This record gives sequence, structure tokens and C-alpha cells, in this order.
Amino acid sequence: MPEIPAPIIKTSKFSIAEPGTPRRSPRRYRSLPHLRNMPHVRFRGCSMGTVTLQNEPQHMQVTELSEHTGVAVEGVDLGAPLAEADRQRMAQLFVERSVMVVRKQKLDPHGVLRAVQNFGDVFEQQNTRFSVPECPLIHYLSNEDRYPDGKRYIPGSGYHTDHSNDLEPPKATALYAVDLPSTGGDTQFANMAEAYDALPGALRTRIDGKRARHVYQSHLSKRKLMSLTKDREERVKEGTLHPLVRTHPETGRRAIFMNPIRIDQIEGLEESETVALLDALLEHATSKRFEYRHRWQPGDFLMWDNRCLLHKANGDYDMNERRYLYRVMLQGDKPH
Repeated sequence: MPEIPAPIIKTSKFSIAEPGTPRRSPRRYRSLPHLRNMPHVRFRGCSMGTVTLQNEPQHMQVTELSEHTGVAVEGVDLGAPLAEADRQRMAQLFVERSVMVVRKQKLDPHGVLRAVQNFGDVFEQQNTRFSVPECPLIHYLSNEDRYPDGKRYIPGSGYHTDHSNDLEPPKATALYAVDLPSTGGDTQFANMAEAYDALPGALRTRIDGKRARHVYQSHLSKRKLMSLTKDREERVKEGTLHPLVRTHPETGRRAIFMNPIRIDQIEGLEESETVALLDALLEHATSKRFEYRHRWQPGDFLMWDNRCLLHKANGDYDMNERRYLYRVMLQGDKPH
């Protein structure tokens, strides 16, 4: 397919504004009548990554959420069967923008399951203690859970990617907001493809071709996960080797693939060297220039790409207020 020079595109940059900073109105785009018969064209080299010109369904509103990551979709009801054109366009937006939020949804656990199945096969999550009884493939995240010692458990704190110790980690995770605190509780993302592109040459050379060992709970991590239930202990893979740089199977982009909570060794390095390299990569990748911070709204259905992102939850809210979300994952493939 021929490549043409990238157009100049003006975007709204408001995803990483400091608290209290007024937000600019986001840019919305729809297809224009004179573009309807244009062939599918891909622009390479744009500041936002790959942008695809294609008809937007007339009822669908699409809003970019940052320069490089995130898109909001409105005008779609995930509680009803999706038209194939809508499903294809949303799948395309998800791959291009890595984070997709569908606004104003009303879903029960079974509705969340049906919604995510529009985009792939469900990945069976590792710890069944968080499964929703009426729909076990759906799990919940709640700030009301506690460790056995009584200390509050804040799920998702600390940058990570989900279930990376699996041979074929989930390609995507979706959350649906049930109850939210009045302020705070954002989910932050670090775009690891953007971070890889911006690596200093020496550091890029150092990690290219290296592999890291992923386990359920790394002894190097300060964040402790809930222990596995007995029925899962033998089924959860331990000691899986994955490349430190993986190639996205749909975009072809390379991205840093790391998980500070689950990596316990980088091949060929001593423990102190492993820790130092992970720290250097994390410090680089979590710079604000690679960040998208999602500020939750009631009814948000949020889905992100684990193949090119790190994410974390923020515990910066009143813990007397309930934060409760449904979670489900999609089957991925072996990183390479």
C-alpha cells in the first residue's frame, strides 16, 4: 500500500495536566461526505502514531484523549448487539490508540462479558478469589478488600502489565466502572512503544534481544499480590521467559515489555544488575511525555492494550468512598 506524507494534525493535549489545570475541549472527528469513497489510507510518521482515515459511523462520536494514547467513543450501546461496522471500527481504534473508553454504558456482569467478546476470546484470570459469583469469568476490583493481616488491599497500585507470567499473556484488559469515588482513583498508563522509540541508543542496544523471567510474585517487588487460591496454584505458570522488547502483532511497533511486579530476573544479569536495569527502564517509561491518565466517569467501559502499555491505579481518594469495577481480559499470544 503506498505511503503518503503525514498531514499536519492539531490535537488537544490535556491528558497529563496537573490537578486544577483547566482542560481544553477535546477534538472530535467524524467522516466527511467527500471522504466516503476514498480508499483505506494509512499515514506514517504522524505525531500521534498511525492514523487511519476511514468512515466513522454517523452515530459514533470519537474523541482523542492525548497526543499518542487514548480514544473515547460515544453513541454506542455495548448492552445491545454491535453492528459489524461499529465493531470493526472500534477494534481498529483500540489497536491504533491503545486505550479505548466507551462512555455512558449500563452493564451488569454478563453485559460486560458480552461487550468484551466483541473484541476477542476471554482470558481466564489467575486468582479466582476475585471472581463475581454470578459470572465467574468477570472479576471485581474493590478498595474494600483487605490482606489477611487486615491492611487495606488497593488492587493495581504500582505500574505493571496484567498476568505477564502466562505463556500467552492477555492482549487486553477491560474495566467497567460500577462505583467511583467523588474525586481521584484515576488509572494511569505509560505507552511503552513511545518509550522504546525514545530510548537512548546505548540503553536500547542493551535490552534488544534480552529476555526476562516472569513469575506470579517477584521477590524484587515491594507491592505484594493476594495469594492464589488453592485451585489455581498448580495451574498458574511460573518462570516464563519473555523478551524485554516485544513486537506488536498488529501494528509491528516495538515496545518495552516489562513488569516490575512479576519480573524476578533478566537473563545474564546478577540480581543487582536486574534491579538497576528495571529501575532505569521504569524511570524512563513513566515520564509524563509517555503518559495518559484516565479520569473515570460513571458508566465508563475502558479497554487497554497490555502488549504496549503499563498501567496502575491511584489510591489518592477518600477510602471511605467505594471504588468498585468489573474486570475481564482477552486472550493474547506469545510475545516475540
